[in-house]
Order: sequence, then C-alpha cells, then structure tokens
Amino acid sequence: MKEAVDHPAHYGGGDNPYEVIKVLENWLTREEFIGALKFNIIKYQARARLKAGSQDYEKSAWYSAYLADFLKRNPHDQD
Repeated sequence: MKEAVDHPAHYGGGDNPYEVIKVLENWLTREEFIGALKFNIIKYQARARLKAGSQDYEKSAWYSAYLADFLKRNPHDQD
C-alpha cells in the first residue's frame, strides 16, 4: 500500500524530477499550491468511508505532511 500513497509510480515516482507534485509546486503560485494540497486533504478524507478506507486516510495524512513541510520550506507572515 505504501507505493500507492508515497510517491506512486503513476504520478512519476519520488526519484523523478517531473513527478506531478514537484511540477505543480514549481508551476503554481504559493497560494494555488497550498489550495491544491488542501483540496487533496479534504478530498481523501471525504471519500475514505465510501471508497478506499484506510488508504484514503493515509493519502490525506501524506498531503497534510507535505503541506506542513511546504510551509516550513516556504514561510509566509500570514500562515
């Protein structure tokens, strides 16, 4: 299940510099990227009960951790 959550191959994989999340982090504004991460956190929480259960909760947690790390790496006065 870890591969389905942590840098899955279908999104480019963790070693790929063109992994989707890395590309989005560079293409989007700071605010847009934060919004994208929040969207995924909420999406996986909302659908977990009806779809993939624990895997969706793990994905939500992964995006939450990524958001926390992103905010540490990109501080802003209004966070």
